Amino acid sequence: MSILRQVWIVFTKELRDGLRDRRSIMSVLVVAAVMPTLFGGMFTVMAGHSKDAEEMKLPVGGVENAPAFVDWLKQQPGVEVVAAPADPEQAVRDRQEDVVLIIEKDFAKNMARAIPAPVKLVSDSTREGARRKVTRARNLVNAYSSQLASLRLIARGVAPTVALPVRVEEVEVSSAQERLATQLNILTLLLVIAAVTGGMQIAIDTTAGERERGSLEPLLLNPVPRGALAAGKWLAASAFGCASVVFSMLLTVNVLRRVPWQDMGIRFRVSDSDLMSLLALILPLAFFLSAVTIFASTFARSFKEAQGYMGMLILLPLFPGVISMVYPLSNRRWLTPVPIFGQYALAADVLGGKPPGVTFYVLAGVSVVACALLLVALTSRLLKRETIIFGR
Repeated sequence: MSILRQVWIVFTKELRDGLRDRRSIMSVLVVAAVMPTLFGGMFTVMAGHSKDAEEMKLPVGGVENAPAFVDWLKQQPGVEVVAAPADPEQAVRDRQEDVVLIIEKDFAKNMARAIPAPVKLVSDSTREGARRKVTRARNLVNAYSSQLASLRLIARGVAPTVALPVRVEEVEVSSAQERLATQLNILTLLLVIAAVTGGMQIAIDTTAGERERGSLEPLLLNPVPRGALAAGKWLAASAFGCASVVFSMLLTVNVLRRVPWQDMGIRFRVSDSDLMSLLALILPLAFFLSAVTIFASTFARSFKEAQGYMGMLILLPLFPGVISMVYPLSNRRWLTPVPIFGQYALAADVLGGKPPGVTFYVLAGVSVVACALLLVALTSRLLKRETIIFGR
């Protein structure tokens, strides 16, 4: 019997056993479904806060003290001036209002004397959802103040530009797609998590689980090379990992397409070719992560011990994802042959509208599969050790 035939037999056997374990399959599906839904809800809330800041109701107290100022506020797009509560500070503290503008009684008198007129912005800096509204209210007050300052200078025969020795002009060189990519880095992270968790259960069960149940010893008594056994188990775990990645992508994309990105000034533009490119990057990574899981689980004496190892190993794919959020990996294609880092770097380019050439896809895939094959070979050598087979 050829070695490929033996690998196929082990693969189908482990795959069939894995499909029978419905609890493991449900746990994988739940993890793959909860994370996209959670982040989709988070982005939806962020979009809602952005929309509320653009179309805000601004409670103003002391309207009679500055009618011209209040009329100016009413003329601003998206601003609706409403009456302030009786106790502004308590209303903000009780989260009945996000921000309250209070115009002091001396406002008109100070304006007539050309000295700073007092106003108060009552807010709570610990409330993340209210920060956009507070910023918008502060910008409105500053804009009105700047206009009055310019009018005062003109009335005195002084050009307003005299008070502005330096004018800043911002030049945005990033494209809308690249700005979207900074938000969609979470998509790559979710797919990598799916690649890890998808094959984790079957990888642990076929190594540490069989060792704990005592079924590993009779399995190794069969005239099958250790390499064929390790490869079959690895391919079965990889198949579950790949299926989890595909399921997570379909669910995540459908969730993200329902997020009102336009409320945050972002246009969601991810084509089917971009999604296929992401799959081409992440699917080979599932083979590598399954090989890592099987290799680590082989050392475990029980299923519970192997799960303890997984708690540490799951940081391996998460660490580059966290780094990519604070230190962008786009346009760093020299990371391509580095497992996990290369996938994050190329995925950032794909989502940013700058897909790499085919050579980079091939290099990234070959590097992670080569590392996976090395780990499978090391696992097959571990299966020859008596301390691994008979150790309890």
